[in-house]
Amino acid sequence: MFAPSTNRKMKHITFTLLVLLALISTDVLAQKTTGTTPEDSLSNNQSKSSTTIGGYGNVFYQRNSVSQTSKVDLERFVLFTGHKFNDKISFFSELEVEDAKVAGGEPGGEVSIEQAYLKFNLNPNQYMVAGLFLPRIGILNENHLPNTFNGNERNYVETFILPSTWRELGVGFYGRLNDLPVNYSVGLVNGLSSEMFEHGDGIREGRFEGKNATANNLAVTAAVQYYLGDFKFQVSGYYGGTVGVSKLKADSLGLNSGTFGTPVVIGETDLQYANNGFQVRVLGTIVSIPDAAKINRAYANNTPQTEYGAYAEIGYDLFHLAPGQHEKQLIVFIRDEKFDVNASIPSNGVIDGTLNQNHVVAGFTYLPIRNVAIKADIRIVHTGTQNPNLVINPNPATLPYQQNYNLVNLGIALSF
Repeated sequence: MFAPSTNRKMKHITFTLLVLLALISTDVLAQKTTGTTPEDSLSNNQSKSSTTIGGYGNVFYQRNSVSQTSKVDLERFVLFTGHKFNDKISFFSELEVEDAKVAGGEPGGEVSIEQAYLKFNLNPNQYMVAGLFLPRIGILNENHLPNTFNGNERNYVETFILPSTWRELGVGFYGRLNDLPVNYSVGLVNGLSSEMFEHGDGIREGRFEGKNATANNLAVTAAVQYYLGDFKFQVSGYYGGTVGVSKLKADSLGLNSGTFGTPVVIGETDLQYANNGFQVRVLGTIVSIPDAAKINRAYANNTPQTEYGAYAEIGYDLFHLAPGQHEKQLIVFIRDEKFDVNASIPSNGVIDGTLNQNHVVAGFTYLPIRNVAIKADIRIVHTGTQNPNLVINPNPATLPYQQNYNLVNLGIALSF
């Protein structure tokens, strides 16, 4: 039997947990009717409790028409925890698990901190963030809940050209104008590592994502958003160094060191529209790496000089005019994606036509409530030709390269 003092402690702990659950339940009930998340409530300073818990995740099945193989994957599960210290200071964090688990040295999968930052409300129109946060660039980087975009997979332009979700350590300043429908942001974060760039992935593997990031090189990012009726326009950019090693080592490698040495430059613009059941998204971006030849000479990683990507998507909610279906949505959509991770290369690079791709994605997204989505889509893929110089010691059982193939996807997604 427990001692009386132990019983009192257990009763106190039980009571505290019940109160916390009740407060969380209040938030959850509010979210069911609005489609918002605890992160939204905390960010808008409308959370009913000091500590909030939420998350999101998705599972999908995929069938490849060429290899005649299928897979099913718990692609990601993210747990959000936030805390409101007072009306001025809040904390936001997300713990992400990709591909269900990472254990025993098995390949694939990842456990990572997707964000961990403090938010300081300066006044009703301005705030600052400090820590590991997602810069405002593109559409998906800040708004990537799987029940808020069409298709089981994130669009490839904002996966391989703009490497969402892209988070780095630093500080950011956000605000809006009083007299105009304009939002703006500027951030200072750690730079990239050109040594980690990989052929076919552009700058994606050069991100530090909060892990032992070099701070000799830095980056600035900025965005401006303009609202006009049902339209939202955005222009964003990034300029940052990619060499964080000492000047002596950089000189020995023939690279420019310093704060913005051997830079990566990104420009992006997008448009979003939503009205009368219609949804439209259009985005274009270009990545420039002026010193790609120097990077290739130092690291032999076939870094391109230019990458680009663009997509346009239109969707329509079939339930928009259906009586009694205002909480449900059945969105049919089609999206055209065009991107090239190897658009132009320096003289010491090797062209890879397979990285020049066009994808057409079509399907539907059914939302019985705003926080749950059931999805089905087909991705029709066309690529450029394969460079035989990049095929080294091929497996005799390997099928000939196919420039055209389809991926059929079925899945579910949620946020809470």
